[in-house]
Amino acid sequence: MKSAKAQDSNRDTLINEIEQIKESEKFSTKDTIYINSLIALAKEYRFHNLDSLLILGKESLDLSKKAKFKNGEISSYHALGGYYSDKGKTDQAIEYFIKASNLADKIGNHFLEARTLNDLAKEYWYKGEYSKALKWYLATMEIAEKYDFKNIISIVNDNIAHLYLEQQDYEQAMVFLQKSKSIHEEIGNPVFLAETLSNIASTYADMNELDYAMYNINVSIATFEKERILEWLAFCYEIKGKIYLKKNKNTWALYWYKQSELLHQEIEDDRGKIDLLNGMSEAYLNLERDSIAEVYALNAFDLSKKIGLRSGIKNSTQKLSKIFKNKKDFEKSLWYHEVYQATYESLSATSNEKALNMLKTRVEYDQQKQQLILDNKKALAKQKIYIYVFIVILFIFAIITLIIHRNEQEQKKLNLELRNKKNDLEEKQAYLNELNQTKNKLFSIIGHDLRGPIGAFQGLLKLFKEGEMTKDEFLNFVPKLKVDIDTISFTLNNLLSWGQTQMNGSITKHAVTNLDCIVEENMALLSEIAEAKSISLINRVEPNCQIWSDPNQIDIIIRNLLSNALKFTPNNGQIVIGAIQKIKTCEIYVKDNGMGMSEDIINKLFEKDSNHTTYGTNNEKGTGLGLSLCKEMVEKNNGKIWVHSAVGKGSSFYFTIPRIQNRYKESA
Repeated sequence: MKSAKAQDSNRDTLINEIEQIKESEKFSTKDTIYINSLIALAKEYRFHNLDSLLILGKESLDLSKKAKFKNGEISSYHALGGYYSDKGKTDQAIEYFIKASNLADKIGNHFLEARTLNDLAKEYWYKGEYSKALKWYLATMEIAEKYDFKNIISIVNDNIAHLYLEQQDYEQAMVFLQKSKSIHEEIGNPVFLAETLSNIASTYADMNELDYAMYNINVSIATFEKERILEWLAFCYEIKGKIYLKKNKNTWALYWYKQSELLHQEIEDDRGKIDLLNGMSEAYLNLERDSIAEVYALNAFDLSKKIGLRSGIKNSTQKLSKIFKNKKDFEKSLWYHEVYQATYESLSATSNEKALNMLKTRVEYDQQKQQLILDNKKALAKQKIYIYVFIVILFIFAIITLIIHRNEQEQKKLNLELRNKKNDLEEKQAYLNELNQTKNKLFSIIGHDLRGPIGAFQGLLKLFKEGEMTKDEFLNFVPKLKVDIDTISFTLNNLLSWGQTQMNGSITKHAVTNLDCIVEENMALLSEIAEAKSISLINRVEPNCQIWSDPNQIDIIIRNLLSNALKFTPNNGQIVIGAIQKIKTCEIYVKDNGMGMSEDIINKLFEKDSNHTTYGTNNEKGTGLGLSLCKEMVEKNNGKIWVHSAVGKGSSFYFTIPRIQNRYKESA
């Protein structure tokens, strides 16, 4: 139900935007922003309210024509094509997709042209005209590759894979699906990747590679649940039910089928629903609940006839024949069997022809493409003759110039190369030394500060497992283990952040940062440690204190300084964090009344290569890494950091960060 609310929220937002535009004094129905909003709202109603999609699509088309807004016309035709496609009216859908693609080609909008041709190909697939479908998929692919429309390339690969799945050529289908997956991984869009992974999961299920199928569908479900995309989530639940059905776990299969069925109450997707109904019928049939299986099989049969889906008719009639045979109603059983047999033979009779047509279409397309390449090569060859003549003339001129200035130029060249090589060698040597120091420090910290607590944890678990320690004795160590785990977690966070800065992997992204929010979050995060030592945490940062910095790096600095203060402040102590806003900078401080430090320790605190491990008032262990990390991040944010401390009198850490006012002046 959360997904439904998210979809409603998107539609409500668009409706409010449209109402605001209409209430404007300068409102005109020819306003392209208004028309685009209508088109966007129409698309939001797909899979949810097809009647609203039709009404809004017609309205946006009419307004686009009056405003001579060609892109609006194309998108409106495309939306109406989607309406007729979902209604199972394939010929009308094709008509609108052709109008959209022709207009997009005419005005040179290649993205809309490619998107529409892909949907045109899909309609021919629905009709069973595979050769035409492949022809338009390849045309779409050519446009998408020419203009680097990576998402469309991946979608076409997905759709070509479905053509091969119809012929049960799973290996060839998987080739195209893996291509699509690679593209989505490069793009980095989790929703697009999840769509392909769900198709891969369905293919693995058909191949009886059920473990691979389950892994991929679980990844897809996690993404669609997070993004709240109903139509894809319903498909994924249905695939998960299919996997359990193939495992002969019919109860679990029905559980996931019913999750999908609940979502189908919120969407309009008849094609997707047919596989769901047939799957539920098969699960109930396996559980010998024939009466319920009959209801679902009949619904699948009626819906398949409505939209002309022959594969749905074949699957549903096969189950109905078996159901009525179990009921000893042999007349109906025979009738459904005859329908099944006729549909099966029809599909089988055309499968070879379709395969040959697909292959022939692809070969012809490749031949045409190769001929164009040859023609281009011939044209380029003629141009190269003139280019070669010009190059020869330039070469002769260059030789004459080189002879005249040979001695002087050679000397300069050699000197320059020598200096450049020397500088390169020095830079590489310095870089390698720095990397080596970073590696040594990382291994030192891992071996010294992480191996010990982890080893102790392993030892306790081993004693407990082997029975050398009772449950009560083991539970007595739980508080100590929690402290060790928290220390390991904190150390790892610092270690990863520091490692990124050393390996040039950390990029400082300045933005307007609310210091008080960061301080409050870290005080809440560390409050449990403070309460354990009865330490008072006092926040003197004014509300809405804004600085110009990288918020993530400031968060790490504040957390490290507060953590250090808690470590070295005795029980019943006090820690104060505050900020002094100056003209150009904000001076932030963290003061404690803890152990304090000697001058020697202060001098080593911020050294980059320091690996000095210290222990707090309750023997809390540190890595010596936190303050070095703080210094690097403060300097990346154009600030400075320093400390005032004396043994037994506590410590006060200060650092500066530019105030937001400076950024305003630069922008102005």
